Amino acid sequence: MRTLVLPLALLVLAGGAFEVQARELSKRERFACSWGSGIAAGAQQSKLSGVSLYGARKQLQVRKFPQPWMRMSAMGITEQTYNSQSRLKPAAVKQTYYEQCTQHDFARR
Repeated sequence: MRTLVLPLALLVLAGGAFEVQARELSKRERFACSWGSGIAAGAQQSKLSGVSLYGARKQLQVRKFPQPWMRMSAMGITEQTYNSQSRLKPAAVKQTYYEQCTQHDFARR
C-alpha cells in the first residue's frame, strides 16, 4: 500500500503544477511581452541596418511612451539586443522574445 501512495501523491502534485501552467497569462502580461518583443525586433532591425547603439538609444529618447516604465525597459531591451551576437531577422527575434517572455511569466507563478 505504501508503494502506491507515493506515486499517487506525485501524480496529483504533477497534475496540479500542470494546471497552474495551463492558466492563461493576464492581459497585462501578454501586453508587456508583446510590447517588449516589438522593441527587440526594432532594435535588431536597427542593429542589422548599421545604426549604432548610441543612435538607437537616441531614437528611443525622442519617442513618446504611454507608460513611465516603458522608456527604461526599451533602453534595456535595446542594449541587450545590441550586445547579442545574433544575426537573426527581426521577425525571428520578435518571436523568440515573446516565447521566452511568456515562459518566464509562467515560471514566475
